[in-house]
Amino acid sequence: MQIDAFTLRARNDSDKVWICDLLKSQWGSTEIVTRGVLHDGSMLPGYVALVDGRPAGLLTYRIIGDKCEIITLNSLQRSLGIGTALIQAVRKRAVEAKCKRLWLITTNDNLAAIRFYQRRGFLLVTIHRNAIKFSRMLKPSIPETGCDDIPIRDEIELEMVL
Repeated sequence: MQIDAFTLRARNDSDKVWICDLLKSQWGSTEIVTRGVLHDGSMLPGYVALVDGRPAGLLTYRIIGDKCEIITLNSLQRSLGIGTALIQAVRKRAVEAKCKRLWLITTNDNLAAIRFYQRRGFLLVTIHRNAIKFSRMLKPSIPETGCDDIPIRDEIELEMVL
């Protein structure tokens, strides 16, 4: 899919090194925890955004039954619409897979992500209080504080009904 300033495509095996490097730099490792499940983000299906032929964004996801969960979303170039286009791509994939729900988890400190997702039609559905305490059992490297020095405690669940 060509969007003015960038191109989107499904991730492939040749992306693995770049994906591992991106996840390590943005998430601390390739391991991502959501709702008590440890994911290897480097092994998940996803979409890559390319600017001038170079990777500039990544979205990873998993489909379980009739639900599609966004596991990671990163845009390395702001204000081009990469994040929005990646969400549109996974939404299309979820609809093709007959999913009824597109959902994700972010943490209570990530106010920019909460704002971003709500502006794209996601609704806040649940606050899983103190869930990060359990996530740290699976991934001890999750920091105690995050954006703006806000203590990271809760998982915020957002969804889009399809």
